[in-house]
Amino acid sequence: MAALRGPDPVLTLAPMQDVTDLAFWRLMARYGGADVYWTEYFRVHGVSRPEKFILESIIHNPTGKPVVAQMIGNDIPALVRTAKELQQYPIAAIDLNLGCPAPVVYRKCAGGGLLREPNRIDSILGALRDACSVPFTVKTRLGFESPGEFDALLGIFAKHAIDLLTVHGRTVVQMYRPGVRYDLIAHAAHTLRCPVLANGNVHGPVQALKLLAETKACGLMIGRGAIRNPWLFDQIRQHRRGEKIFLPTGRQVLAYIHELWEAEVTLDVPELAQAQRLKKFMNFIGEGVPQAEQFLHEIRRVETRADFFRVCTTHLDHDQPMDLEPALS
Repeated sequence: MAALRGPDPVLTLAPMQDVTDLAFWRLMARYGGADVYWTEYFRVHGVSRPEKFILESIIHNPTGKPVVAQMIGNDIPALVRTAKELQQYPIAAIDLNLGCPAPVVYRKCAGGGLLREPNRIDSILGALRDACSVPFTVKTRLGFESPGEFDALLGIFAKHAIDLLTVHGRTVVQMYRPGVRYDLIAHAAHTLRCPVLANGNVHGPVQALKLLAETKACGLMIGRGAIRNPWLFDQIRQHRRGEKIFLPTGRQVLAYIHELWEAEVTLDVPELAQAQRLKKFMNFIGEGVPQAEQFLHEIRRVETRADFFRVCTTHLDHDQPMDLEPALS
């Protein structure tokens, strides 16, 4: 991918299911945005076809940046078929998800569940490497149960000469709990010939540059940190250039939440359901709000738009700068 060949570290938006859709990409791009965007994963099985709503984010890409199409599944003929179909669209690469930690996914031996079957991964990567005329990439975790599984996985990735590896520095069973192993991301970057992206709890510009220096990764993949702080990509760029880091005021964060509500509005969806959807985003944004525990306690109990913004306004209607770093451990 051309974005990986520039002098600057590449900053990418992580694929987050039911989050990183066309509307969210459009909103992120308004705030500076990423250098490369990963789609939500296409679910691949024997009779699957690429989901139209995910294809919309590729066809109508509002970011002006490269898009990587991610697949999840374990059926080799179906994965090959889908990879070939996706290559008919304007994508920069095909990515295989080997990291999703959701039990509903891994119990079907997909996503992170495949990490329990390295021989199966070997076969899948071989088939997809042959099927891809665009770059072929992988997003993985360190292993299913133990980081001790990681070296064997790296050998498989090296064997198939993948073009990029994204490493989320946790195991599948660890989910999103503390203890990201950035040292093992550094090990991957040192061991593999392909570029490596570091993923896992990237939450601020100073920490981001520290991670790049420690891991020697070619860039960062940012997920929940970008939901909480859409300015984060530009803040990292500013810090790298030695410029003053922009910190939004409470009112600017409140304006972002208003934009997020409008971006995620679905016609004919009841107000309660809309509020419930926005709470998913607020679980991350709320971590960066002063008195985070109180804010989240209140926001999780709202049922109407009026109550939702009453809580947000109470906590954010001010002109104090906010670094939006997570206050909760």
